Amino acid sequence: MKDILNHTRGDRWIWLIIILLSLLSVLAVYSATGTLAYKRGVGSESLMFKHLLFIIIGFVLIYFAHLLNYRYYGGISKILMIITIPLLLYTLLFGSTMNDASRWIAIPGTGLTFQTSDLAKLALITFLARTLTKKQENIKDVKKAFIPIMGSVCLVFILIGLANLSTALMLFGVSILILLIGRISFKQIAVVCVGGFALLLTLVFFGPRRETYKSRINAYMHPEMQHSDKTFQQDQAKIAVATGGLLGKGPGNSTQRNFLPHPYSDFIFAIIIEEYGMVGGILVVALYLLLMFRIIKIVTQAPKAFGALLAAGLGFSLTIQALANMAVAVNLFPVTGVPLPLVSMGGTSILFTSVAFGIILSVSKDVEEYKADLKATNKEEKVIVGEIPAMG
Repeated sequence: MKDILNHTRGDRWIWLIIILLSLLSVLAVYSATGTLAYKRGVGSESLMFKHLLFIIIGFVLIYFAHLLNYRYYGGISKILMIITIPLLLYTLLFGSTMNDASRWIAIPGTGLTFQTSDLAKLALITFLARTLTKKQENIKDVKKAFIPIMGSVCLVFILIGLANLSTALMLFGVSILILLIGRISFKQIAVVCVGGFALLLTLVFFGPRRETYKSRINAYMHPEMQHSDKTFQQDQAKIAVATGGLLGKGPGNSTQRNFLPHPYSDFIFAIIIEEYGMVGGILVVALYLLLMFRIIKIVTQAPKAFGALLAAGLGFSLTIQALANMAVAVNLFPVTGVPLPLVSMGGTSILFTSVAFGIILSVSKDVEEYKADLKATNKEEKVIVGEIPAMG
């Protein structure tokens, strides 16, 4: 154990947040998968152990990803983008369909599915961080910087948005934040936002899932539609939150897990509040806010632009996704279908989230090494100055 701690670097608070979220994930998923286990004819323990296996693999990925110098991810991002675009296109045309959306690729012979948007988020954020760093000298140039950067953003947005608009919107928002930090001009960003809004309207009103989007927006905008089949998920989530009270019903005592369609993924935050009360819900929110605070601290102290952009992009992606999931559970947002990072059940989501955490910790490790070198240099300078005899 001591050897592992000696080889573990990076922000200790982030490590603690990862451990706490993982423990909460195991407890919440075990409690929320009773109905799913019954439908599949297996025990809840088997689903819990499968989820625990992904958590353990995730920790292995975090460990090795944080050992690798984050600068290597810049070169890897080009390869990831080359792989991601064809995969997203293949998913749209031949992927597994669920809830009228083609978001997954079935992995032959394993019974597992792979959600390509998880890879796309990681690929685009690392690619943007690298490209913005490389093009800082020509950052205001439309042809050399703006068009190549926004071309990749818009292409990924469209390919994801056709099947998963909520994920595409969050990734687009994160991209805008990275562009702001990367010194793209406000005028160019305004053009991007107008273009993004036009693409959004096109997908909502003319895309393949337009009826689903209209139904969800109408249900959210018109409270009088409550208790209809179109608001079933929101209604059950409200009941879970309302009956949780201050301290909750206790671990494993949720009743709404038997009624919510996806209590172990999309609405796991509602189950957490039902079982652990408002105290548990506030604790989860506080963990993600603390995570963002620690990442912002890393960004402000990072000695290299690429590290700062990389940590900021991945940090914003994780926390925005978490806040969106929790907002849906308490009926602040329309239903989106995004998981709670590192808490919701889902193999590829956990694995890619783990890689993102590992990269953030790699940047944090570099910050620690830079500060240590700076401190050592200052000490050496003081020793040298102290050895110079006084003149006079």
